[in-house]
Amino acid sequence: MRTKAMNSNIVALKDLRLNMEKYIKMVEKGHSFIVVKKSTPVFKVEPVDPWGDEGTWTTIADFSSYSVTGGIPIDELIKKLEAAK
Repeated sequence: MRTKAMNSNIVALKDLRLNMEKYIKMVEKGHSFIVVKKSTPVFKVEPVDPWGDEGTWTTIADFSSYSVTGGIPIDELIKKLEAAK
Protein backbone atom coordinates (compact mmCIF):
# COMPACT_ATOMS: atom_id res chain seq x y z
CA MET A 1 0.00 0.00 0.00
CA ARG A 2 1.23 3.50 -0.78
CA THR A 3 1.40 5.67 2.29
CA LYS A 4 1.90 9.32 3.01
CA ALA A 5 5.65 8.74 3.27
CA MET A 6 5.77 7.52 -0.34
CA ASN A 7 3.49 10.16 -1.82
CA SER A 8 2.62 13.32 0.09
CA ASN A 9 -0.89 13.57 -1.34
CA ILE A 10 -2.02 10.05 -0.33
CA VAL A 11 -3.10 9.35 3.27
CA ALA A 12 -4.34 6.13 4.83
CA LEU A 13 -7.80 6.43 6.41
CA LYS A 14 -6.46 5.10 9.72
CA ASP A 15 -3.70 7.74 9.72
CA LEU A 16 -6.28 10.45 9.03
CA ARG A 17 -8.45 9.26 11.94
CA LEU A 18 -5.52 9.07 14.34
CA ASN A 19 -4.01 12.42 13.32
CA MET A 20 -7.04 14.53 12.43
CA GLU A 21 -5.70 17.78 13.92
CA LYS A 22 -2.48 17.45 11.90
CA TYR A 23 -4.42 17.08 8.65
CA ILE A 24 -6.83 19.90 9.50
CA LYS A 25 -3.82 22.20 9.89
CA MET A 26 -2.43 20.99 6.54
CA VAL A 27 -5.73 21.70 4.78
CA GLU A 28 -5.92 25.13 6.39
CA LYS A 29 -2.50 25.83 4.83
CA GLY A 30 -3.85 24.88 1.39
CA HIS A 31 -2.79 21.24 1.09
CA SER A 32 -5.10 18.59 -0.36
CA PHE A 33 -4.83 14.82 -0.33
CA ILE A 34 -6.53 11.59 -1.31
CA VAL A 35 -7.60 9.23 1.48
CA VAL A 36 -7.25 5.49 0.83
CA LYS A 37 -8.75 2.48 2.60
CA LYS A 38 -7.11 -0.87 1.89
CA SER A 39 -5.17 0.72 -1.01
CA THR A 40 -8.38 1.99 -2.63
CA PRO A 41 -9.04 5.73 -2.95
CA VAL A 42 -12.25 6.61 -1.08
CA PHE A 43 -12.36 10.42 -1.01
CA LYS A 44 -10.38 13.60 -1.47
CA VAL A 45 -9.81 16.26 1.19
CA GLU A 46 -9.16 19.78 -0.01
CA PRO A 47 -9.56 23.33 1.25
CA VAL A 48 -12.88 25.06 0.71
CA ASP A 49 -12.75 28.05 -1.61
CA PRO A 50 -14.19 30.84 0.57
CA TRP A 51 -15.20 32.78 -2.54
CA GLY A 52 -16.73 29.83 -4.39
CA ASP A 53 -20.26 28.45 -4.14
CA GLU A 54 -19.35 25.90 -1.48
CA GLY A 55 -17.94 28.68 0.71
CA THR A 56 -21.18 30.66 0.80
CA TRP A 57 -23.12 30.01 3.99
CA THR A 58 -26.53 31.38 4.85
CA THR A 59 -27.74 31.52 8.44
CA ILE A 60 -31.22 30.04 8.64
CA ALA A 61 -31.61 30.34 12.40
CA ASP A 62 -29.08 31.19 15.10
CA PHE A 63 -29.50 29.03 18.18
CA SER A 64 -26.08 29.74 19.66
CA SER A 65 -27.56 31.62 22.61
CA TYR A 66 -29.56 28.57 23.75
CA SER A 67 -28.27 25.96 26.14
CA VAL A 68 -27.39 22.70 24.42
CA THR A 69 -28.93 20.69 27.23
CA GLY A 70 -31.89 23.02 27.82
CA GLY A 71 -33.09 23.10 24.23
CA ILE A 72 -35.45 25.63 22.66
CA PRO A 73 -39.24 25.86 22.96
CA ILE A 74 -40.93 24.49 19.84
CA ASP A 75 -42.99 27.63 19.22
CA GLU A 76 -39.78 29.70 19.16
CA LEU A 77 -38.17 27.23 16.76
CA ILE A 78 -41.15 27.46 14.40
CA LYS A 79 -41.07 31.28 14.48
CA LYS A 80 -37.35 31.33 13.62
CA LEU A 81 -37.82 28.86 10.76
CA GLU A 82 -40.81 30.74 9.35
CA ALA A 83 -38.87 34.02 9.51
CA ALA A 84 -36.10 32.43 7.45
CA LYS A 85 -38.40 31.65 4.49
